Amino acid sequence: MQVIENLKVKEKLYLEKLDNGLTVMIIPKPGIQKKYIIWGTNYGSNDSTFIVPGEEKETVVPKGVAHFLEHKLFEQENGTNSLDVLTSLGVEANAYTTNDHTAYLFESTDNFYEAMDELMDYVQHPYFTDENVEKEKGIIGQEIMMYDDYPDWRVYLNAMQAMYHNNPIKIDITGTIETISRIDKDILYKCYNTFYNPSNMALVVCGDFEPEKMIEEIKKRLIEKKANGKIERIYPEEPESIVQEKIEQKLEVSRPLYTIGIKDSRDKCSIENKNEIIRKHIAIEILLNLLIGRSSNLYKELYDEGVISSQPSLDYEFSKTYAHVLITGQSNNPEKVYEGLKGEIHKLKDNGINEDDFNRMKKMIYGGYVKEYNDVVDISRMFLADYFKGINSFDYLEEIEGINVEYLSQVLNDVFKEEKMLISIVRN
Repeated sequence: MQVIENLKVKEKLYLEKLDNGLTVMIIPKPGIQKKYIIWGTNYGSNDSTFIVPGEEKETVVPKGVAHFLEHKLFEQENGTNSLDVLTSLGVEANAYTTNDHTAYLFESTDNFYEAMDELMDYVQHPYFTDENVEKEKGIIGQEIMMYDDYPDWRVYLNAMQAMYHNNPIKIDITGTIETISRIDKDILYKCYNTFYNPSNMALVVCGDFEPEKMIEEIKKRLIEKKANGKIERIYPEEPESIVQEKIEQKLEVSRPLYTIGIKDSRDKCSIENKNEIIRKHIAIEILLNLLIGRSSNLYKELYDEGVISSQPSLDYEFSKTYAHVLITGQSNNPEKVYEGLKGEIHKLKDNGINEDDFNRMKKMIYGGYVKEYNDVVDISRMFLADYFKGINSFDYLEEIEGINVEYLSQVLNDVFKEEKMLISIVRN
């Protein structure tokens, strides 16, 4: 078992790759009552064209299969629903699907091992029939229609559609009414058998555990399954340009919502170069806070004028096939926020980055990273998501030290380009 220690946060990661290919990560938290487990597969909504290991022909499945599978795994052959079983044990259980992974999880203070029995059983024993698949289409169809009218989701998805020409991130994770109508049990089993192989999965446990004993508990609950070969995933070519600079939709909202997006290139930051990915991510976080964070000049101006009433959320989302900056908030004049941001970017490029401001923001970002290690939920979800990106979460704490003003200026010029910017607005 590999042990990786980070002295900055006084945490240890115990990492082991089992014979069947499953990666297990254990982060012990002695004395902490809350326990958390999350089991994920490197399979998300973007993975709809692939070559199954051992086959030569491409498999193409409808959009929305990964999310559909997530829903269906809870249903057991004996008629029970595993989510109900877990709830009856007094644990908080859930699952989610993203563009690049699917995860099943629970947190508890009691009945951890009984709940672990259920989690590891249902994830390894899919049960799909023509009847239960048809029934699920109605349930997911209602979910799709609900999200169609959900302003927070629409402002985000519209930004993706304005940003990307071909990348599947522009399509809702749930798929559409039309695409899910084409899903059947054979498609679900094929995708399950391809992507839910242990060699494509990772399991993270955080809490008051002895790592060696926890590894044995996990092994006891695994069914016999051999590692399969590499799954070849096929994605469409994506131009560097955006689709359109502005997209607007009318929905019932108390105040207009906006998402400002900046499309980034994946080529300049290869997924194999994990240190560069991390440094770039940190630099973008610092830049966003300098530009429109709570202590920035632009934020103060917009707040004093009543254009915004709180700091927008600032994100850099990236995976193997996409990367973009997102700034999301509410404003009675989203266009003014957008033009103000463009102006601040120009100013920062022309005048340079103030060393004192930079150091202050760097300390703030570092403090945020350290704070994430206080909670077993944050730690576990972070390690799983980063693992599927080829990153060890501890590396953020190491790489931030090497970030300087020169590097920040380079990222500012490489990423924050006006021709890559767009705004999505939802208003009445």
